[in-house]
Amino acid sequence: MAELGVVLLLIYLLPAVIAILRRHQSALAITVLNLFLGWSVLGWIIALVWALSAVRREQVIVIRDGRYY
Repeated sequence: MAELGVVLLLIYLLPAVIAILRRHQSALAITVLNLFLGWSVLGWIIALVWALSAVRREQVIVIRDGRYY
């Protein structure tokens, strides 16, 4: 019975886990949304879609000898 509870908890927190593992720039907000509105199916789906959305990466431009690399 405890195993079922752990599995259900992991499914409930899946959007937060995905956001943290992907290092999403809004991981904290996704986790808060998941914790407080995840109980509603709509809140959980919104958190999941947000966690799976594109992650912005820093763009680094290196300039050597006046040329871009």
